[in-house]
Amino acid sequence: MLTGLPGSRIALRLCCAATVLGALVAGCGSTALAPLHRTHSNLISIFEDEHFLHTDPSKALSTFKALGVDEVRVFIPWASFAPDPMATTAPAFNASDPAAYPATNWILLDEIVRDAAADRIGIDLTIGGPIPTWAEGPGAPRGSPYDIGWMPSASRFGQFVHALGLRYSGRYIPPGESRPLPRVDFWSIWNEPNYGHYLSPQAVGSVEVAPRVYRSLLDAAWTALGATGHNPQRDTILIGETAPRGVAGPGLPGDFGGMMPLRFIRALYCVGADLQRLQGKAAVQRRCPSTAAEDKRFVSDNPALFKASGFADHPYPDASAPNVRTVGVPGDSDYADFAALSSLETTLDGAAAAWGQKVQLPIYSTEFGYRTDPPTALGVPPKTAALYLNQAEYLSWLNPRIRSYDQYLLFDPGPTARSDFDTGLESWIGTPKPYVYDAYRMPLYLPVTHDSRNAELEVWGCVRPAPVVAARTHTLQRVQIQFEPTGSSRYRTLRTLRLTDPHGYFDVLVRFPSSGQVRLRWAGSGRALYSRVQAISL
Repeated sequence: MLTGLPGSRIALRLCCAATVLGALVAGCGSTALAPLHRTHSNLISIFEDEHFLHTDPSKALSTFKALGVDEVRVFIPWASFAPDPMATTAPAFNASDPAAYPATNWILLDEIVRDAAADRIGIDLTIGGPIPTWAEGPGAPRGSPYDIGWMPSASRFGQFVHALGLRYSGRYIPPGESRPLPRVDFWSIWNEPNYGHYLSPQAVGSVEVAPRVYRSLLDAAWTALGATGHNPQRDTILIGETAPRGVAGPGLPGDFGGMMPLRFIRALYCVGADLQRLQGKAAVQRRCPSTAAEDKRFVSDNPALFKASGFADHPYPDASAPNVRTVGVPGDSDYADFAALSSLETTLDGAAAAWGQKVQLPIYSTEFGYRTDPPTALGVPPKTAALYLNQAEYLSWLNPRIRSYDQYLLFDPGPTARSDFDTGLESWIGTPKPYVYDAYRMPLYLPVTHDSRNAELEVWGCVRPAPVVAARTHTLQRVQIQFEPTGSSRYRTLRTLRLTDPHGYFDVLVRFPSSGQVRLRWAGSGRALYSRVQAISL
């Protein structure tokens, strides 16, 4: 996979691709759309800003739609829907029936689902914790601020997922209403199960616990979704949703620490560091098959592991460029951040192969972004963040295994929020961040920015809102590649491209006469919009 290779090998691959495929674009006219590598029509965009969505669902969804977003990620905290969630004993109710839950608990989610259907934007329902107290396993440490996902009951979770799957099956008519709720066809099971805040305990000593708990949750949810008409043939059903890093060392991650994602995956699939099946005591300790009969049943008993639509990951690169791997940190070889996605793929493929399955699960990025400085010193300058965001999307587009590009937050959390995830496209008061907002709305990336005079450089980009405008106006959208020579104060258009990709992407070679600056211009929304500016040196 390209994104996990060292920089020199990335450049070599890109150079070879341009050499081999360059003939495809030689001689194309100025209005032709000629991809150098391929048109990645299956790279969808996912957006997440839970606070904005909950505050004003209609406005949030219309905003996301105008930006060209395909799917909006929506968290489904089990305890927020369950009756009497703080009770230690489960109330008597039919947990598989959506009508048995308090009607008021469905109001916001129903509104979101209806508004999304009206705006023709998809909804990714991520089902997880916090869990009702009555669904906890034994031994929960009372009073801990992290006691929100202690060994959840798989059977009770399956009942809740059944209620959700039925309610949003496209057939369910809520009591007192006359029309069915819209169907939801995008599902994800749990959030960051390798993080003790969401699923605990993570491990007891050196023995992983959370992976086998998560395996049981997956099995229950898979069965429930299938029973209510949701399956990978009709729906997108994701597993994983792993945090990109964790902690390593004696006694870690313990109850509430973060387990390294690749370690978590190996235990989930019951394989060791060599990607071979666990045997003997190691298998028994992790509730993995330890007999020949159990070995034969593992694949059929755990269909989600092998038949899911994809594996979701949150590949935050922290403050590094997306292709720069973290080194020198204990356990870094088990990371799954953006630069380590090749290791994630290898682990998933090897784990499946250990059970005789030739499965290569697609990779979905479902939480991603760069913190900016300002407002947090943990971030990078907005101009750098804009470049990194565009580079990450380009590398995602280039890799056919990656199926989504995600943006976490429209608005920064604000100074009083207990969060340092200042990854928004806008400040907390609603002002677009310089460089960053434009970089998301209209990505631009040139893999090579230094070359000889009159060189042809690869220009990749996207006009994310263009497909939305094209569908509304029934007009073909065009984007201009503009250039300003060094020392000039005027841009001129070098190429005008027709946008035929369903997500607004393009990839072409452009000859530049000198050093200067490159940008994109699009006027399809009624007023001219521009990308970030990229300097080139020839």
